[in-house]
Amino acid sequence: MAFVYNTKDGRRYISHRPQLFAREAMVSAGHHLASQAGLRILQKGGNAIDAGVATGLCLCVLQSDYISFLGVAPIMIHLEKENKTISISGVGRWPKNASIKWFNDNCSGEIPPGVSRAVVPAAPDSWLYALEHYGTMNFSQVAEDAIVIAEQGFAMYHLMYDHILTSKEDFLRWEATRSLFFTKGKVIPVGHRIFNKDLANTFKRMVRKEENFSNSSRELGIRAARDEIYVGEVAREIVDFVGENGGLLDLSDLSDFHVKEEEVLRSKFQDYEIFSCGPWSQGPVFPLMLNILENLNLPEHSHNSVDYLHKLLSSFDLAFADREAFIGDPEFVDVPIEGLLSKDYASVRSREFSIKSCFGKMPNPGNPWDFQNVLERRKINFLKPDEKNEEFQSDTSFCTVIDSSGNVFSATPSDSAGDMPFVPGVGATISSRGSQSWLEPDHPSAVAPLKRPRLTPNPVFVFKDGRFYMSLGTPGGDVQAQAMAQVFLNHVMFGMELQMSVEVPRVASYNFPNSFWPHAYIPGSVKIEESIFKECGILLGDLGYQVSKWRSLDRAAGSVCCVMKDHDSGFLLSAADPRRESYSVGW
Repeated sequence: MAFVYNTKDGRRYISHRPQLFAREAMVSAGHHLASQAGLRILQKGGNAIDAGVATGLCLCVLQSDYISFLGVAPIMIHLEKENKTISISGVGRWPKNASIKWFNDNCSGEIPPGVSRAVVPAAPDSWLYALEHYGTMNFSQVAEDAIVIAEQGFAMYHLMYDHILTSKEDFLRWEATRSLFFTKGKVIPVGHRIFNKDLANTFKRMVRKEENFSNSSRELGIRAARDEIYVGEVAREIVDFVGENGGLLDLSDLSDFHVKEEEVLRSKFQDYEIFSCGPWSQGPVFPLMLNILENLNLPEHSHNSVDYLHKLLSSFDLAFADREAFIGDPEFVDVPIEGLLSKDYASVRSREFSIKSCFGKMPNPGNPWDFQNVLERRKINFLKPDEKNEEFQSDTSFCTVIDSSGNVFSATPSDSAGDMPFVPGVGATISSRGSQSWLEPDHPSAVAPLKRPRLTPNPVFVFKDGRFYMSLGTPGGDVQAQAMAQVFLNHVMFGMELQMSVEVPRVASYNFPNSFWPHAYIPGSVKIEESIFKECGILLGDLGYQVSKWRSLDRAAGSVCCVMKDHDSGFLLSAADPRRESYSVGW
């Protein structure tokens, strides 16, 4: 059955899935088995954090082509009773011996695929920090489904099959990767079983460490499970593998590492408060886009009309230009975050928009320092990017949970197996997030010892009238903030139901350096889904855009998942994007 939405100007959209409602709890995630695992935890009495970690661990098995248990996992948590909202910086650091000079001397000025781009795995610490501090269950309980799925296998599905097939040479180059996804040199067919018994054994090793504290405290047991990855046998296996293959990680890089709990960034759009992650990620980009759009009178245009899309794309370009100039690990980069999120600054930036033409190339950054509480004027180091027509990397997943008490969990785990080998015996790839660094010293995400690469994954919370309203996130690299902004606007400005908001056609700008090495850059490039291309492609080209077409519901356009609390009806709502394998469940 199809579900129809008619806009005020007669535009007709069709949704392929019904709008889901629930009374007690909702889970939305990148694979239906992961969503079901989260729901089981909730039905056993766990809270949103327990369920979110269980869901995320299952995604590490079910989507091991897109994400890794030893990868990244930025997390946001809202605790309803305490009225507390926090983020966990689930991204690892460069090894202490990493430097631009090392890459110039040893890698010919490249950050090549393989262990040379490995940073400290952050995801295990991120999942277990959330569980220890805000969950109620043990690691053994939340890992149960992930262990069963990894050990007994799951069916190869179309998204995984197509992803591996289209990047076949990347996945074939390492033996451990070949043994997981291939049989007799061919990708395991759809419907046939995939196992990851090494990852199941890694989880079991962690459970055994936890059981040593079964008569002590839950928290000590979880820490013991965590320590197996960072100071135990698994840590040594990781470091030995990296060393044998010419990488930089050593035991002290792992043992010294801890994720950080941080306050969320806060901004406003009309009646909504936006909570996002800090500038160690591209978290500031989403509110920056909305701040600029707030000045461009979007309601005067029909949904997905040429002028509407032009304003969207221009705001995206302005926000990404500022990302390239200012956003990086705040422990190493002086980020003018107050200025970047200033409404006055957004007003100034919006004046650079022209209704008659697009930017054509990445615009210059603004000067947020003028809106920052500082006395001296700061120099802006902005690197004009060189045009590079390279392939764009694909990775990441997402999960979000809301429980019957109103607690909310959201995570965007990532790190593809296409550019990093699996560690033999461990069943996961080491975080390859070093690929989101630069070798230019003045770039805010330049390589430096113990620095965190600027992360693309960035979950978002939305509040209204001081109460939680929506959690949303998506895979998609640089498309993430763009896809989330369009879904959010579809719902709050055009009144679409949540599921419809996720499914309607989208656009994305590529008019800036891609976050992944070698940082592809195609000036003026935009991609639009097929139905928009038919209506608006030529007219956007007339404005100067270099327009290319995605097919309808293209996986490259992101896969947004959401959960929402309707305070008027008391119902919970969710949405899951059919562009990938995402699915929602609730009760």
